[in-house]
Amino acid sequence: MAVEGLTIIGESINDSVPSTHKLFEDGDIEGIKKLAKTQDDGGASYIDVNVGLHSPEFMADLVRDIQQLTAKPLSIDTPDLDIAAAGLQAYDPQRAGGKPPIVNSISATRLGMFDLTRIRPFMPILLTSEREQDGSAVPNRSGRDNYETARHLRSVALKYGIPIEHLIFDPGIAPIGSDIEGILKMVLESMELMHANSDFAGAHMSVGLSNFTVMLPAKKADGSPVKGPLESAFITMAKPRGLDFIIGSVKRNYQLLPADHPAMECLRDVLTCDGYDCVVRVMTYYG
Repeated sequence: MAVEGLTIIGESINDSVPSTHKLFEDGDIEGIKKLAKTQDDGGASYIDVNVGLHSPEFMADLVRDIQQLTAKPLSIDTPDLDIAAAGLQAYDPQRAGGKPPIVNSISATRLGMFDLTRIRPFMPILLTSEREQDGSAVPNRSGRDNYETARHLRSVALKYGIPIEHLIFDPGIAPIGSDIEGILKMVLESMELMHANSDFAGAHMSVGLSNFTVMLPAKKADGSPVKGPLESAFITMAKPRGLDFIIGSVKRNYQLLPADHPAMECLRDVLTCDGYDCVVRVMTYYG
């Protein structure tokens, strides 16, 4: 069941996924194309393409191969300027109904990636969880800092002529099972600040949702699922704050949960905890 107003970027074609990495190493392009088709059929609106450390030429060839069998636009997912450029050059908007690709991602320390607009228009995912300080990347530790980084990235993007409705802000979700630094609080607070500011009207917000439940068990002791409900609980909390994109799985049954759902109660409790108490609360949820 799809969540109305939530756009899914299919996550499966990513070199960090062991099964996908093996397909890359084996040169199994047909297997990669099958992943693309499965995600297309499963309801993904975009298909993510992350080739890891493979060459720019590999990215370009893969973009062309995937676009031969799907009309869904692609997300060119790499922090590497040359790999991103190769993917954009290979991308054919006409095969995607004229829709621009996504480029994931640009941060305050990778502003040079905005120069890729010279190749073709794209929708950038703007990573707001880190800022540039004295030439280095520094992680943001508060919702306010995250929000200020978003304001900076918005300003730069608009100077490059990227329309506000093409901007996708990613506040940098972290694993809930090890969140001793209050990242969930920071993410939701920064989203709320952006959503309340009319300067961000028309822009989008996204998270890599599978990162939220990484390393958690798939099921509780009673056999009920763990990851899906926690991810849905996050969507339920974040959607009123502007979340309308996720990088996620078409196999998950994402849904909006009632307030009394145990996963909702867990996340509300985590928001009131500090340090290891947050981890303990998550452990009691699935223990």
